[in-house]
Amino acid sequence: MRQLYAFIKKEFYHVFRDKRTLLILFGLPVVQILLFGYALSSEVKNIDIAVYDQAGNAVSEQLTSLIESSDYFNLQSPVINYKEIQQRFKTGSVKCVLIIPEKFSSALYRPEGASLQLIADATDPNTATILNSYLTSIISRFSQQLGQASERPYSITPNIRLLYNETQNGSLSFIPGVIALIFMIVSTALTSVAVVREKEMGTMEILLVSPFKPIMVLIAKAIPYLILSLINFTIILLLSVFLLKVEIRGSLLLIFMESVLFIITCLSLGLLISNITNSQQTAMLASMMGMMLPTLILTGFMFPLENMPLLFRIISYVIPSRYYYDIIKAVMLKGLGFSYVWKDTLILGAMASVLLFIALKKFKIRLQ
Repeated sequence: MRQLYAFIKKEFYHVFRDKRTLLILFGLPVVQILLFGYALSSEVKNIDIAVYDQAGNAVSEQLTSLIESSDYFNLQSPVINYKEIQQRFKTGSVKCVLIIPEKFSSALYRPEGASLQLIADATDPNTATILNSYLTSIISRFSQQLGQASERPYSITPNIRLLYNETQNGSLSFIPGVIALIFMIVSTALTSVAVVREKEMGTMEILLVSPFKPIMVLIAKAIPYLILSLINFTIILLLSVFLLKVEIRGSLLLIFMESVLFIITCLSLGLLISNITNSQQTAMLASMMGMMLPTLILTGFMFPLENMPLLFRIISYVIPSRYYYDIIKAVMLKGLGFSYVWKDTLILGAMASVLLFIALKKFKIRLQ
């Protein structure tokens, strides 16, 4: 028993000395509980909505106040004309607009009742369907309140219009996310073992004594994965158009150039991971856990970012795939140009430059 106690004590020392084991043992469960408890919810909350109130009377203001008091919506500044509605959807400042017609109050007394128009951004058809359901429920409750106050029934019919995805094709929302995920797998995860593989195989000495400069070594490691990623990107686009019937509304050249920039960002991140790790297993774990899961969770690809706590939304701003996902949705699905995505493009370019610079600095020209 004394020997058994000594071995158990030794194993405890090993566990507590290994910070990575402690992180997996205690950190991962805590993160999973927080994610699944707070962030990973299919329920839609905090959706930005605007109201175009053409009636401008007490009844329309009462309906607007009812929407504002809901936990599901964030009421933005009112819309003043139809042109502004299009502009707000293009910039992504709203996900839904409620249009109250000028003769809304008088139409309530007609036998056929009054009507409202709901315009929703359907690039994510599930979110559009849910928020339309929420609004329809609020409008129904509003009509019941009016009926109870005047002791007569009122009928309000919401007319729903879906922008950018009238047929509610679910593939439209998944294609940008799948592209970002594939780039992360091919560009980041596979590149992350490129340099560390040389260390494990003992061939790093050959690279170090060669006339190649460190930056040339990194470029040589990255180019094959850049080409493979572009081939994957081409295959995905062809399958999307001819098999999934996805209409590409924006510029193919802009989509291609943005994809090249995102691939370079992923490659730079993969090379950085490869330079700071000492084994392929560690590099692969860091790339998979560090980037693949955030790509799935913190880009808006699978779960709406609006639902998540503030901390997770702040973390999402350092995930490169979030910006690429927004760019592809804007260009491919909405048909927008560079003037609408230049900020995201600039951020991706800055990330690629910083990651590549750090990867170059971390490249060790001497073996230890």
